Amino acid sequence: MKKETLILGIESSCDETAVSVVRNGKEMLSNVVASQIESHKRFGGVVPEIASRHHVEQITIVLEEALEQAGVTMADIDAIAVTEGPGLVGALLIGVNAAKTLAFIHNKPLIGVHHIAGHIYANRFETEMQFPSLSLVVSGGHTELVVMREHGRFDIIGETRDDAAGEAYDKVARTLGLTYPGGVQIDKLAATGEDSFHFPRAMMDDASYDFSFSGLKSSFINTVHNLRQKEMALNEADLAASFQASVVDVLVAKTIRAAKEYDVKQLLLAGGVAANRGLRERLTEQVASELPDVTLIIPPLSLCGDNAAMIAAAGTIMYEQGVFSDLAMNANPGLLFEDTYGA
Repeated sequence: MKKETLILGIESSCDETAVSVVRNGKEMLSNVVASQIESHKRFGGVVPEIASRHHVEQITIVLEEALEQAGVTMADIDAIAVTEGPGLVGALLIGVNAAKTLAFIHNKPLIGVHHIAGHIYANRFETEMQFPSLSLVVSGGHTELVVMREHGRFDIIGETRDDAAGEAYDKVARTLGLTYPGGVQIDKLAATGEDSFHFPRAMMDDASYDFSFSGLKSSFINTVHNLRQKEMALNEADLAASFQASVVDVLVAKTIRAAKEYDVKQLLLAGGVAANRGLRERLTEQVASELPDVTLIIPPLSLCGDNAAMIAAAGTIMYEQGVFSDLAMNANPGLLFEDTYGA
């Protein structure tokens, strides 16, 4: 392997069409993202068919822009990394087929990357990873605690048993009539309210590291419906603050406990909900207070959402370890960590 490695990353698992060129797994030469938020906003969520159509329209444009910004050509690229799964199957197919086509035409190695591995490796743009590490992955489709003892090996010690945290945020926001994406709106409202409703903290004292947010979501929705039926005014700020306090309390408490049990050196925050100000602030406070010897890494806001730089970063590790896919690779919407990394 030559000293300088250039990996082209492609991400299309949901509603962002993204392409990035990353040098040596840690330096972004380009990271182009075409967002579809405006297209999905009127529906209150992502419509898979519309997302796929936008990916088809944008993938070539975004690819050309990413190469131009990086100042490279396909001849300079060492390998092509693409999100293999999980995600929306129609959306994944666009990125996977684009990557396979490029790999075939330019005779480049192909690397199928797990989407959540990408979110975790987004932190490598901030600082080099140290092991053992613990990642709190919080997104629209995932809530997981992942221990890593070396590059490319993941041990999931806790995950959601029902709704992911991000999914609960979006449903709660929809109940209040807030615009999509709802998680951002809830976070803003929460900053101006108080935890006056005291919603349940599901599985807070459970011995496992699993999560459950379905009950919290139902409690919130029932509270709002009851207030409306009684024609009482809704204090949206307090409702948002109470909901967020419940989510953050559980996430942080379990994360801190896991970090102590597994004696980790680094604690990584990853996923779209990593952009949540309430979660970032609370986790920073608790780590400083209870884990003074643990380094907390939080990615910049630009790398919390779906992007291709994180896929290229994770793909770089697989490239260095000689883990490749062949042209028979297909989109895998239910892809598990162990399917990709043998965790």
